[in-house]
Amino acid sequence: QALLIESGGGPVQAGGSLRLSCEASGRTFSSYAMAWFRQAPGKEREFVGTISWRGDRTYYADSVKGRFTISRDNAKNTAYLQMNSLKPEDTAVYYCAAGLEGMYGLAYVRYDYWGQGTQVTVSS
Repeated sequence: QALLIESGGGPVQAGGSLRLSCEASGRTFSSYAMAWFRQAPGKEREFVGTISWRGDRTYYADSVKGRFTISRDNAKNTAYLQMNSLKPEDTAVYYCAAGLEGMYGLAYVRYDYWGQGTQVTVSS
């Protein structure tokens, strides 16, 4: 059974940093695009960013561009989300997801595998 397990969430003050990890098990995701999404209380899940299977291309939501960085280590079957300059509005449950990049490119991946999420709480 393929699993994605997020870790690294927790409380942090505004302006601080956190690094989330997404470790895959049960299968290799080295040929999959890996993405991060988040869901704040009372809001719909929103896209944060994604990284290609080789790690050579990334794509971010405007709300996090310049502050968040996605990376991956295929040897460890793990993806990361480095979050800097955190704001209270970044408070959410963060989910990682995996999907195959098709002919329409990284911005149009359908994500078939999802983790359970990790809570990030940013206080002002």
